[in-house]
Amino acid sequence: MAAGLQRVADSGEAVQGPLVVLAPDKFKGSLTAAQVADALGRGLRRHLPGVRLRVHPIADGGDGTVALVLDHGFEPVVRDVSGPVGGTVRATYALRGDTAIVEMAAAAGLSLVPGGPDDRSARAASTFGVGELISDALDRGAGRIVLAVGGSATTDGGAGMVAALGARVVTRDGSAPTPGGEGLLGVERLELAGLDPRLESATVLVACDVDNPLTGVHGAAAVYGPQKGAASGTVRLLDRALDRWADVVAAATGRDLRELPGMGAAGGLGFGAAAVLGARVVSGVEYLLELSGFGESVAGADLVVVGEGSLDEQSLRGKGPVGVAGAAVRTGARVVAVAGRSAVDGERLRAAGISAVYTLAELEPDLGRSMAGAAGLLERIAARVVADWLDG
Repeated sequence: MAAGLQRVADSGEAVQGPLVVLAPDKFKGSLTAAQVADALGRGLRRHLPGVRLRVHPIADGGDGTVALVLDHGFEPVVRDVSGPVGGTVRATYALRGDTAIVEMAAAAGLSLVPGGPDDRSARAASTFGVGELISDALDRGAGRIVLAVGGSATTDGGAGMVAALGARVVTRDGSAPTPGGEGLLGVERLELAGLDPRLESATVLVACDVDNPLTGVHGAAAVYGPQKGAASGTVRLLDRALDRWADVVAAATGRDLRELPGMGAAGGLGFGAAAVLGARVVSGVEYLLELSGFGESVAGADLVVVGEGSLDEQSLRGKGPVGVAGAAVRTGARVVAVAGRSAVDGERLRAAGISAVYTLAELEPDLGRSMAGAAGLLERIAARVVADWLDG
């Protein structure tokens, strides 16, 4: 008899199929979280027609967060703001009551760099548009601002964001620095008198899935700069610039937060938000699971399927699938994962609550073909999940 099946004795009622919760994150560059869940659902229904599905795509504070909360009672707000390397971009954030969810990638994400990120954009990309979104949310009565900080093109320590909110970032000659991380090398002081006074009574949270400090070998520039197009020399330059920025912020605020976990998130946006705006860093996945009512979705589940494009060391440090697995295991459900690839051994995954992982790479080793055909491969993986966990 299939795992989780329930029979009603002597009643003549039909067998009730197992309850499976589909709670994947996005497969970056290939499928959204909702598309991953759709593909898995098609495969599960084909191979186990009686299966009961609850679909709960997730995000961990990175890009995709606004799409998640829009499915849970939030309304979209669309605003034209400054793009990461100039120009204007149309960005959407989410608002429900006095809570605004601002996805920094909507205003300063890698995908918004014309022609794709390179060494020049890595030096110049600014978070000014993120500050404009926060200001708009305050205008609409938001008293709680949640910054979802993933997928950034920036390494400016949040300097652009705080400038958009009224702070003055000043060089030695009294002018504003050039935008981006490179400009921070010339910063002399930070003046906070003009900072939006509404921030004093607002609650600002940074929904974060990394624990990197601002600077050093594990900092924003060293770890994430190359992903944003930074050459090795630019990585070193940006690290020095962030160190200079941290000195200036410490002089203005009386506190030095550069070494705290999460300060390196989104090119140091976490640092700017915490040190200047008084933000608190929270686990992105835990906050969003609570906000989206995951506890209700997982109640009574026989199996939970989590997933993301790449399961790796970062996944074990609080990213979506591991956070979801922890929440699901506490309810008594078993958890399996799907991924494009996995670089984590089975023992460590089991310690994190994931009983097995199924990868697209096992079915299609070529990365390009795997990404292009991810939906079909996920449907095939669903057949294996049924055979291994749900069928007799």
